[in-house]
Amino acid sequence: MYIIKNALKCISRSKGRNILIGVIVLVIAISSCIGLSIRQAAESAKKETLASMSVTATISFDRTAMMSQMTGGAENGGGKTFDRNSFANMMGESSSLSLAEYQTYAAAPSVEDFYYSMTAYLNGSDGFEPVNTDNAEEEAEAEQASVGSDRKSGMMGGKGNKVFGSNSDFTVVGYSGENAMISFIDGTSTISQGTVFTAGTTNYECIITEELAAFNGLSVGDSIQIANPNNEEELYALNIVGIYADSSANESSFSMFGATSSDPVNRIYVNYATLQEIITASEATTASITEENTESAVTALSGALAGTYVFSSVENYEEFEKEVRILGLDESYTVSSSDISAYENSMVPLNTLSTMAGYFLIVILVIGAIILIVLNIFNIRERKYEIGVLTAMGMKKGKVALQFLTEIFVVTLVAVVIGASIGAISSVPVTNK
Repeated sequence: MYIIKNALKCISRSKGRNILIGVIVLVIAISSCIGLSIRQAAESAKKETLASMSVTATISFDRTAMMSQMTGGAENGGGKTFDRNSFANMMGESSSLSLAEYQTYAAAPSVEDFYYSMTAYLNGSDGFEPVNTDNAEEEAEAEQASVGSDRKSGMMGGKGNKVFGSNSDFTVVGYSGENAMISFIDGTSTISQGTVFTAGTTNYECIITEELAAFNGLSVGDSIQIANPNNEEELYALNIVGIYADSSANESSFSMFGATSSDPVNRIYVNYATLQEIITASEATTASITEENTESAVTALSGALAGTYVFSSVENYEEFEKEVRILGLDESYTVSSSDISAYENSMVPLNTLSTMAGYFLIVILVIGAIILIVLNIFNIRERKYEIGVLTAMGMKKGKVALQFLTEIFVVTLVAVVIGASIGAISSVPVTNK
């Protein structure tokens, strides 16, 4: 009891020094609360985001591996040279799985939902033209002159460039169902007139943008004609059942080589079955023309198929890649998720902040500890006479040390309680921010 009373008296006698010690401990306590709260908030945000994420993934051809096979180590002194023709063929033929293969992998236990779409590029007819800029025609002519030789040799996939939309008027997208129409689900696109085409229909129904409808003076119920870019006489009639507004059409779009098909306003949506039937009919027409004229340069329409898998959690997504390998997916294909990539990119600032908070906390603790040690060393040196008197009175060294520790403990305890209270209150708005 004597030690405690004497410690309290010593604290009151050395107010300045003890206040300084208390302030240092107070700052350490507040900084520790805020730093730990930031780190905890970062971890909680990661877990909550992952738990609430609906992950989508796609299967794509691994072009990096393909390039490695094509070069054959030539860049490292290997003897194999790059074969442009083989590269073009692989680009055109190995970029997508078949629908049957996509559906096979969709049967994996980890998959919650699956949808797919097909994209093709077609031209308009005399009565149906794309929304265009004043100089688009000049750009298109310039592009045709500059890449005409490449088109004849079958570059960029060996399909007359039409599979990539070069020089085509419209992008036609065929959806497997309403769950595949993501732009309508997230609100980017909305139906302003009419309705969406019937799911699974082959009735040649379509929906077009408000801009495209206004440009051509069209309304719901009208019919439009689209053509094979490689054979302008090959026409297909579509009935407009709906007109939609697309907010992405307000953004500036990059029209590669003057092709209007890359502009969102020139995008036409149909059912997948409709587009597949058009492509099948185009193949039959082209085969008939080729049979009559073996030197014909007419090529059939082609479409790029894309399948999307939906998972309820990140764990299921990670399990999916193992499952599709078991189901027979070749190693030349990779499973990737734009959602996971976006999540990882969004976590970079949060991870940086959490790391900086940890470093800040360490620096504060180290500097604070050094200052406290120095202050207490000077405190003991200044009180040598007091220590000598206490030991002369018969007090053991252990009790003298205990008194000094009691003084430090009392000051520290008060400062920690106050600092923790302030830190707890201030950490909430700081971590939320």
